[in-house]
Amino acid sequence: MDYSYFKTEVAKRRRPMTTRELTKMAYSAPKSTVSLAEGMPNEETFPFTEISVKLYDGTSFTLDENELGAALQYVPTQGYPPLLQALREFQRRAHAPPLWESRDIVVVSGSQDGLSKTLEAIIGTGDPILVPDPLYPGVEVVVTPHKAEIIGIPQDDDGPIPKVIRDILRERMISGEKMPKIMYINATATNPTGIIIPLERRKEIYRIACEYNFLILDDDPYHFMHFDKEEPKSFLSLDTEGRVIRLDSFSKVISSGIRVGFMTAAAPLVASIELHLQSSHLHAPALSQVILYKLMKIWGYEGMMEHFIRLRHFYKERRDVISALARKHLNGLAEFNVPKGGFFLWIKIPGVNNSWKIMQRGVKEGVIMAPGAAFMTDPSKPCNTIRASFSKASYEDMNLAMERLAELIRAEQAENYIENLDT
Repeated sequence: MDYSYFKTEVAKRRRPMTTRELTKMAYSAPKSTVSLAEGMPNEETFPFTEISVKLYDGTSFTLDENELGAALQYVPTQGYPPLLQALREFQRRAHAPPLWESRDIVVVSGSQDGLSKTLEAIIGTGDPILVPDPLYPGVEVVVTPHKAEIIGIPQDDDGPIPKVIRDILRERMISGEKMPKIMYINATATNPTGIIIPLERRKEIYRIACEYNFLILDDDPYHFMHFDKEEPKSFLSLDTEGRVIRLDSFSKVISSGIRVGFMTAAAPLVASIELHLQSSHLHAPALSQVILYKLMKIWGYEGMMEHFIRLRHFYKERRDVISALARKHLNGLAEFNVPKGGFFLWIKIPGVNNSWKIMQRGVKEGVIMAPGAAFMTDPSKPCNTIRASFSKASYEDMNLAMERLAELIRAEQAENYIENLDT
C-alpha cells in the first residue's frame, strides 16, 4: 500500500531529529560502546534514589538502578525499548493481527496524543474525514483548526450505518468531490453511547474502507471495559491490508494520570507519528513507561486479563445501578439503552430540543451532566440528549443526580408546554 497518499504535505516534509536518532542508537548499541553524543543530564544529579510501587493485591516492586536511571532520563521517541517489546507481545496475543511483521508500535502520552498526532499527519486543510455521529469530541478539536470537512455518519443501536457510508462515498465519487482518506471510529463501548459495534458490521465497514481506499483510525480505550461475555474482535484483528491504525490507552484500565497509550499501525505510519513526536514532546513520560513495563512483567498477559475482568465486574455493577436509578426516576420522562461497556449512560429526552438549557439549569440546581450537543458533528442543531457518567460518583450521588435530572426535565417540559400555548 502507498502510505504517502494518506500523509499531509507537512507530514511528508518532517525529517528525523539527529539527537533523537542518536538516543535510539545509544539504547540499541552494545554495552561496550562509549557515547558522547547525547545531551543528557547526569543521573547522579537527580534527587531521587529509589522509587517503590505497591499494588492493590499487596505485591510491590522497586525500580533497580538501571530501571530508575531509564525512568528519570530521556528514552527513545518510539518508547522505552523493554516496554515496546512487552506491548508487541501483548498485541500479538490480544488481537493476533494479520501482517504482524509489517506493523509496529509507538508509545504516546495517552491515546488523545496519538489521536492528535495521527489526524494532523493525515488531515490537511479542507480534507474530509468520516466520523460517527455522535462522536468523541476530542476528534473535532483536532481537525477543526485545519478546516476539515467533517462527514457525520448517523448511528443506530449497532453503531455507524454502513449503507449511509456507502451512499455518501458513492455520491462523492460520482460528483468528483474529494474523497476521505480516513474514518475515525470508537468501536467498543462507544463514547458517548455505550454501543459495541457487532462483528458483522465491523467487517462491513472494513470492506467499505478497502473498496474506497481509506484508513480506519480505531480509537479503542474501552476495548477491555465491555460487559459482554465474549471479547470484541478488533478492527486490527480484521486488517488484512494494513489500513487500521489502532489506539490503545492505559488511562481507563491502569491510571488516567499516568498518561501513556500506544499506537499500532503499519510501520511507515508509525514512523511518521514518531517524527511528529520528535518535534513536540520528544517521548511519552519515561517514568510512567518504566512503571508500566514492570507491572506487565510482574502480571504477565494472564495477570493483565485478570485485572481487566476485575474492572469489568466493577463497572458493570455501577452500570446496573445507574440504569436502575434512571428507570426509577426518569420513567415516562426519558429513554435510554443500557450501555454495553464503558462509563456512560446516553439519555434521550422526548419533547425537548435543547439539552444545553437543561444542563444550564442543572448547574444552579446542583447537578452537572454533559449535554448531547457537545458530541454532535453539528452542535448548532436541536439536541435532546444528555451523557451521564457512572464511573466515579457514589451510588447515593447517582440517585440524587437522577432525582434532580427528573425535576429539571419536568420543569423544561412544563415551560415548553406554556410556550406552545402562547403561540
